[in-house]
Amino acid sequence: MAVGPRGKGGELKDLSIPTDILNWIGGEERAAISGKFFDKLNPGDGTLLSRVPRSLNEDILQAVSAAKAAQPGWADVPPVKRGELLLDIAMSLKAQREDVARIVAAETGKAFRDALGETDAAVAQGVFMAGEGQRLYGRTTTSAVKNKHAMTIREPMGVAGLIIAANTPIANVAWKVFPALICGNAAVLKAAEDTPATAWVFSKIAHESGLPAGVLNVVNGYGDEAGAALVQHHDVSVVSFTGSTAVGRRIAVQAGERLAKISLELGGKNALIVCDDADLDNALKWVLSSAFSNAGQRCASGSRIVIFDQIYDRFRQMLIEACDKLRPGTGDEADFGPVINERQLRGMLDAIDRARQEGATILTGGYRLTDAEHRNGYYLAPTLVENATPNAEISMKELFGPIASLYRVKDFAEALALTNNSSYGLTACIHTRNLHRAIEFTQKVQSGVAVVNAGTFGSEPHMPFGGVKQSGNGSREPGTEALDIYSNLKDVYISIDPEQV
Repeated sequence: MAVGPRGKGGELKDLSIPTDILNWIGGEERAAISGKFFDKLNPGDGTLLSRVPRSLNEDILQAVSAAKAAQPGWADVPPVKRGELLLDIAMSLKAQREDVARIVAAETGKAFRDALGETDAAVAQGVFMAGEGQRLYGRTTTSAVKNKHAMTIREPMGVAGLIIAANTPIANVAWKVFPALICGNAAVLKAAEDTPATAWVFSKIAHESGLPAGVLNVVNGYGDEAGAALVQHHDVSVVSFTGSTAVGRRIAVQAGERLAKISLELGGKNALIVCDDADLDNALKWVLSSAFSNAGQRCASGSRIVIFDQIYDRFRQMLIEACDKLRPGTGDEADFGPVINERQLRGMLDAIDRARQEGATILTGGYRLTDAEHRNGYYLAPTLVENATPNAEISMKELFGPIASLYRVKDFAEALALTNNSSYGLTACIHTRNLHRAIEFTQKVQSGVAVVNAGTFGSEPHMPFGGVKQSGNGSREPGTEALDIYSNLKDVYISIDPEQV
């Protein structure tokens, strides 16, 4: 396969959001075969941002066919050369980071500074994975049989089906596309319904950087239409999904019926423990960031704040006062933005109302912002809930918004037990000055990520991320562990005849 000219990291033209987003199939922009579109609204003010193609099974068939045709040639490109091209894509993304960040900010409602940081994280992911082209390690080992040599080599899966969430859209694209491609797969990315332009612009940059046609295809549409068709397609060898546990279960069943490899990074109901010896100012900073940054729209958000009794009242008041000072909006001066759409906002308000009816106390927030500046957007006031039982819905269900519940505990043992009393196990954090307590926490907490004296989020591109229990199926992305998702290991045995030497 001929790889296009290496990118120069220079200006790419027209990186604004098109009125009509199109799919990328076989290196070309295409509308959905049905000709149907749905509207994407700006979450900050409710205005129309773009129209999105409503792709159906026929569009998925085209995209998978294009990927299947392109994949053998892409796999034949030496991994080091694949890495060089992926590095070109990452550098082009870096060169256009401000334009891309403006698209991310418009689609999500987050501040430009946050969108820019997320874009930089996507670049870092690309740079790291590009380097793995020089390190697609197998291993050589011994054999029990004389004159026999044993080794393993990595081979691509074929066509990778990638389905992402809208909360950190450019990082989510990079998280899956770069490792899938470095392993020699072609990919079909089902863009998130709420962030179609972000996936579109990444594909535009990739193709203008020289990525061969068909190696990366992007389709838009609803999950139960385009997403389900991608999961069920018999030529899709591996499915990687980031999203809710409920959808992850359905994907596991559908893909499992045909024994496809599956990677699921699902929800969380993550606890942040504040001990009696914690630096409370530092803990306050990280609780606010974990619970309310990105409008709480993180699978790794801190939505259960577990506080030792000795400092509970003091820290509770610190949280209330700090929440009341948080500034809503989409500008860089804002502390939090809107949630992604009207449906999500209404679901959060309903959950808060049910918690109140079940006896919980709303300490602050719990309502939609209706002032002149924010009423047309999807803003939920930062919400603190108290007196919810550990088994209440609001304590157990991921709400994916700026909502955190407070829990009073007497000691470390009770805090750890409460933290582990969840069907989820994605991330967890403890704030303490006690080294022994911190180490015991990292060993005993039932989560895929354990953090000391920081936030519940903050994954880095070279580290594996994923959870236990209902937070995933045991797979880990990104890091070098992602190579195990997107490649097969083949055993190779070579027997020699000494008489022929």
